[in-house]
Amino acid sequence: MDSLTQIVLGGAVGNALLGRKLKNKAVFYGAIAGTIPDLDVLAVFFTDPISALEFHRGITHSILFAIFGAFFFGYLLYAFEKKRGVTYEEGGWLFFWGLFTHALLDVFTTWGTRVLWPMEYPFAFKSIFVVDPFYTLPFAFFLIKSMWEKTKLDRRMRLNRWGLYISSAYLALTLLLKAVAFYSFTDALDQQHTPYKTMSVKPTALNTVLWTAIVETKDAFLIGEYSFFSDEPIEFQTYPKNHNLIGGLENHDLVLRLVKLSEGYYTFTEQNNEFYFNDLRFGVLREQGDKVQFAFSYQFYIDEQGELRVKEVEKDKRDGVKLLKSIWRKIWGFKAD
Repeated sequence: MDSLTQIVLGGAVGNALLGRKLKNKAVFYGAIAGTIPDLDVLAVFFTDPISALEFHRGITHSILFAIFGAFFFGYLLYAFEKKRGVTYEEGGWLFFWGLFTHALLDVFTTWGTRVLWPMEYPFAFKSIFVVDPFYTLPFAFFLIKSMWEKTKLDRRMRLNRWGLYISSAYLALTLLLKAVAFYSFTDALDQQHTPYKTMSVKPTALNTVLWTAIVETKDAFLIGEYSFFSDEPIEFQTYPKNHNLIGGLENHDLVLRLVKLSEGYYTFTEQNNEFYFNDLRFGVLREQGDKVQFAFSYQFYIDEQGELRVKEVEKDKRDGVKLLKSIWRKIWGFKAD
């Protein structure tokens, strides 16, 4: 999830564990714990973009990191706050749950999270977008309300628990909504007599009303959308795999790494004798006629040493605004502009 959401979750965890002793300082320590795992994004400053993506949500999001981090950061908290009655054990538990709940929340998002690192399998329920105000805002409201309670500690803890209960209930609801969306997509494919191999279903940006499915067939991927507020039949757009475009490079290390990152949902395209790898998991950003730009695309090029490299295709912020407007229209069953 986004940084603000992880700060809120971490702050609520810290408040639940040490709010009676440390009051708002417990929220501060919890927010630190909730932020630490995402510091792995700093890898982008020390390595190439692909390696940085491979590193993200790996070791720092694992249960091993939560365990060892609890011993280290828990001791620091104990050293700072032992005069206020905080024990080493309490400090360790705050940081363990602050670190581990960060990873658990990320499991619900589209990006895979390797909570069992060094095992490479990425766990992902794909039931919530990485930014979802319906999850974050009520949670933040109850956390802030609890922070105002400096003397009525029972009320403070009760408000904090409400934030945890409501946010957790919303996560459970997203799984139910995904199940309904999944069966809606399978019904549509059956009615259209479309055979398929695999399907990935996830919510669109900032909501859990409009869902998208990426469906793999023999030679192409189909992308369709379903809204709980629309009775319009589901239509699927076809995007050829074009795996033949890569020629004899299908076993090149760089290509294999991109394929692994995309979880197998990818296509190749060619424009003006330039070749692109498209990660389909995050959908289409812009589509004009025959030209399609996916949210994550990588252009192949040869560097000065004659090595095959890729660079991410830059995204225009205006495309993001247009995408959000398109999502809003599709939620209500209107065609995108």
